[in-house]
Amino acid sequence: MNYNFLYQKLGKRIEELRKEKGLTQEELAEKAGLHRAYYWDIENGRNISIKTAYNLARALGILLSDLFAF
Repeated sequence: MNYNFLYQKLGKRIEELRKEKGLTQEELAEKAGLHRAYYWDIENGRNISIKTAYNLARALGILLSDLFAF
């Protein structure tokens, strides 16, 4: 089964939350301990680990479950 649509939805959700917080891609990547290029890939639908999702949620100041509220 192809789950690319889920990765794309998650990437768009992260982008939406980042913009709500007024952060640039670089700022959020740095807060989450990610390389800027890798972060760009995430917003564009890259598959990520639960650890990366957790780090992004913490950097956004939200619960991990809030990332998946789409």
